[in-house]
Amino acid sequence: MRNLVRYFEQLSLAFAWLAAWLFVLSGFMLSYEVMMRYFFISPTKWAAELSQLCLIYGTLLAMPWMLQNRRHIQINAVTDRLEKKIQHILSLLTLLILMIFSAYVTIYGWLIFHDSFERGRTTGSLLDLPSWIAELPIPIFFFILLIQAIIEIWKIYCGYQLFKSENQ
Repeated sequence: MRNLVRYFEQLSLAFAWLAAWLFVLSGFMLSYEVMMRYFFISPTKWAAELSQLCLIYGTLLAMPWMLQNRRHIQINAVTDRLEKKIQHILSLLTLLILMIFSAYVTIYGWLIFHDSFERGRTTGSLLDLPSWIAELPIPIFFFILLIQAIIEIWKIYCGYQLFKSENQ
């Protein structure tokens, strides 16, 4: 199991790096669009929509790594003052809720993607891309987030250190 977890976490790290590069690419595309629009009065057809896709994919790609490294938004004012055992129980409860939510998004996201794919929906923009291109990463990466939540529960069960000091 440890090797499988290690492999999955390496995959999550690769996804996070890809997400970072997609954010950089989105910034370049939007900068190019602004330059073309305001300096050359020649807006592009593609930059805004493709940068939006980069942001969608980048955000969803980064979710498992964010969970693994506890980089998501947390409000710790109360929980940091609790005993470690209670913190573990709250972490388990949070992860279970995340699993339920991720399963829900995976199932219904897949249904939305499949419906768009079958009907041939498009974005209606100048590029008129198929809608499923932006919808497909939702069920895929929420499923991967679900797997990461299961791994995090396994880590709690096995006694891995989950609470890193602020200096790390």
